[in-house]
Amino acid sequence: MTPAIIVFPGSNCDKDILNSIKDISGKYPKLIWYQESIPKNTDFIIIPGGFSFGDYLRCGAIASKSNILKQINLFIKKGTPVLGICNGFQILTEAGFLPGMLLMNKNLKFICKCVNLIVTNTKSKFTNMLNEKEILSLPIAHKVGNYYINESGLRELILNNQVALRYSDEKGTCKDTQNPNGSIYNIAGVTNKKGNVMGMMPHPERYYDNKNKDTVMKKIIVAISNEK
Repeated sequence: MTPAIIVFPGSNCDKDILNSIKDISGKYPKLIWYQESIPKNTDFIIIPGGFSFGDYLRCGAIASKSNILKQINLFIKKGTPVLGICNGFQILTEAGFLPGMLLMNKNLKFICKCVNLIVTNTKSKFTNMLNEKEILSLPIAHKVGNYYINESGLRELILNNQVALRYSDEKGTCKDTQNPNGSIYNIAGVTNKKGNVMGMMPHPERYYDNKNKDTVMKKIIVAISNEK
């Protein structure tokens, strides 16, 4: 694989992701500054977390208008997998590459903690190495992670199996009490209809326990490799 990690002013998880995948992606990941061109041989694009352009206007709004998003759109159209994590998820929704939007957390506060997630889609390019109803524990770090979509949009997401991850308890039950930010249907990650774009608020490249660090990120890389 030849991954590219897109770096905006304010990105702060780009090196974390690079270190997560550099030993298993086959080729050393490239850090692509948002004013540069994405190499034509790129076969996996990651938009990392952080605070692109200081999160002015809305989180991801300014970054979504950058020329590099036009390049990313061309890769999406030819089926290249694109993963947006946290701020990357916000950018992908602002650009219209993923349905819905990210709003301020219900409690209006920044949240930084580990959460439980249940895997609800094991068919996508990103999740085929995960087990159905598998419980993951990953960190979140955001103030604008409250995923919203209207009722008809939510029905379409569910019908098309586009909900990839949901906030849950340790047994996989999606209770309101286990929803850290107020996201509709406890949604933590979604894909586009084609299945080659995914956004997720939790950080698979982070973990406080070195034994488990990068486990999920590595499974995502292997899943994408399996699809090639």
